[in-house]
Parts: sequence; structure tokens; C-alpha cells
Amino acid sequence: MAVIADFPAYPEWANAVKQTEVLATGADGYAEQVRFTLDAGAFKDVYTLAYDWASDGMSVRWSLVKGQMQRAQNGEYRLTAEGELTRVTYTLSVQLVVPMIGLFRRKAEKVIMDTALKELKRRVEI
Repeated sequence: MAVIADFPAYPEWANAVKQTEVLATGADGYAEQVRFTLDAGAFKDVYTLAYDWASDGMSVRWSLVKGQMQRAQNGEYRLTAEGELTRVTYTLSVQLVVPMIGLFRRKAEKVIMDTALKELKRRVEI
């Protein structure tokens, strides 16, 4: 969870994330709102997410506050201890301002999720 919560470091390991800015932090020290600048080739956006951190430190949920290309975004990282390993379950739902054919949307969602998990895994294993 420390890697997930370290938003200033995202541009170092999440290739599409070019810049982050923590706009608000809670009393617990976790970010409550973060602005992202994203450049994923054909998809570019500047957007702000609001975060809700579980008190047990094992999950975080987020939702879109404001975006240029997105109408909605909801997601969650849920961590589950499995012996010495940690399983990460990532859910994401994005609704773009521009309509997209279902087949292309599902393919884009799969690429985004696969890339995010691979990059997170690579960062954690450093």
C-alpha cells in the first residue's frame, strides 16, 4: 500500500502518468485528492481523483472529481495477504466524454488494467 499511496513517485513507474499533485491530505497523512496529468498516446487527460482509504490499510477506493476527457472514474485496489505474498485486486470503471464502441472500450480497459498491475508489480519488486 505504501507504493500505491506514494503519488509523487507515480511518474517514475507508471509510464502514462507524467505528473501528479497531491491537492489535499487527511489527518492520517494519506492523500484525499490528487491531480494527474496522463499521456497514454491517443488518450491524454488532466483529472482529479478523490480517495477513500480503508482504516485497516488493505484497500483504497477512488472516484473522479474533475476531468477533461472523463465523465466518471471509479476504482479500487484491494490487498490480501497470502503468506509472504500480497495479492492485489484492481477494479476500474471509466466513462469517457467521447462515446466509444463497446469492443474498443473493453480492449482499452484491459490494456489500462494490465499495464497498471504490471507496472505496480515491477515497482514493488524493486
